[in-house]
Amino acid sequence: MNASHLTLKTLAACAMLTGAAAALAHVTLPPGGATVGSDYNAAFRVGHACEGAKATTGLAVRLPKGFVLSDAQARKGWKLDVSKSGDGEVRWTAETPQDALPGKERAEFVLRGKVPPTPGTLWFKVLQTCDVGVADWAEVPASGNSTAGLKAPAAKLNVVAQGVATVDVRDGWVRQSVPGQSGTGAFMKLTSPTGTRLVGISTPAAGTAEVHEMKMDGDVMKMRELPAGLDLPAGQTVELTPGGYHVMMMDLKGAFTKGATVPVTLKFEDAKGVKTALDLTLPVGAPEGADAGAAHQHKH
Repeated sequence: MNASHLTLKTLAACAMLTGAAAALAHVTLPPGGATVGSDYNAAFRVGHACEGAKATTGLAVRLPKGFVLSDAQARKGWKLDVSKSGDGEVRWTAETPQDALPGKERAEFVLRGKVPPTPGTLWFKVLQTCDVGVADWAEVPASGNSTAGLKAPAAKLNVVAQGVATVDVRDGWVRQSVPGQSGTGAFMKLTSPTGTRLVGISTPAAGTAEVHEMKMDGDVMKMRELPAGLDLPAGQTVELTPGGYHVMMMDLKGAFTKGATVPVTLKFEDAKGVKTALDLTLPVGAPEGADAGAAHQHKH
């Protein structure tokens, strides 16, 4: 793997690992990225009405430069307008107050298009109109692509290079170990936008890394390797946790101390046989609130 390819993969991984901050935004795109030059279904998720309002009456998506719109999905009871002025805009407007989206309900507004042929971050600025007031989800970070600290961030889409997995990775961590310990586990949440399978793991910090499953067999907790890998259905978050699915690292090269980091490469293969990978740097030690129990007391 050449250095430029590794850099692209590492940047993509960092963007997805820090994507949890984007979940705080109330008009967002689904987790995961898009491959350069690919067709993409942008499903904008509306989580609630504007502050002090009872319903959402309109949604206007300003298309970022480089995104080529193909079509937008109509909604019953809503007027659909597409403007090609500038970089383009797609607008949905409730035809009557009864058609508006109640504040406590969630819905998706979907448009389709092609992403640029070069890696980067696309920011979709979204104006949400309500029965009272508006919310302009249009803030973009001054540098980088983390939305942490932004009150009204634009919806973010990471466009990644060929060969880089579009899987969203969140809350990743590795359990601490002590000198002489031969194995430990790594845990995370994985979401694939189009569906794939986790088929392999590698790390320079261990002689072997495998996808494992822990479950009870009678009154004994046993662990087994998943030789065919772990299925990641489209749009569904699969959790790797202590006591369940996890990454098992064996023949450790040294102790994993809290505060250190471990480089890991996740390898995927989709239903068409297309192989991709994602380079991550995982922190050692359970994050606050994580279940660090279910230590590896098991039999193979």
